[in-house]
Amino acid sequence: MSFRATVESMSKIMDDMGITELDLERQFLFGVYRKHIHLSKQKTVAVSGATATDIKTVKTDATTNPVTGYTLKSPMVGVVYLAPEPGAETFVKVGTAVKVGDTVALVEAMKTFNPIKSDKDGIVKEVLVTDGAAVEFDQPLIVIE
Repeated sequence: MSFRATVESMSKIMDDMGITELDLERQFLFGVYRKHIHLSKQKTVAVSGATATDIKTVKTDATTNPVTGYTLKSPMVGVVYLAPEPGAETFVKVGTAVKVGDTVALVEAMKTFNPIKSDKDGIVKEVLVTDGAAVEFDQPLIVIE
């Protein structure tokens, strides 16, 4: 069985069993390879009477809630940080006025902290992620109205 087929088979089994995390370990002659994999999915919801541009879906643990307003999304996979350093004041919170170019979060990817900047003026209506959470590409982070 090819590596791709093995991964696809494991992915289907994980889906069927509801498994979202996997630790891999392989021993080689000169060391050990370890990898932790976290999987997550976004669910969608249909709402009658609204257009696709009016409704954004928000990933939560149990349910999906429709959110109105402009949704700022993660441009990459990584870990999101809502403050510049541990213990510091968060970049934004609900009710904060933001302008185009304001840093609203950081996403750490490959040991590099990438500033996530607002591309719209407005008021932060909702913060959709928690500090230190893993985020996926195109995952909603903040709602601006």
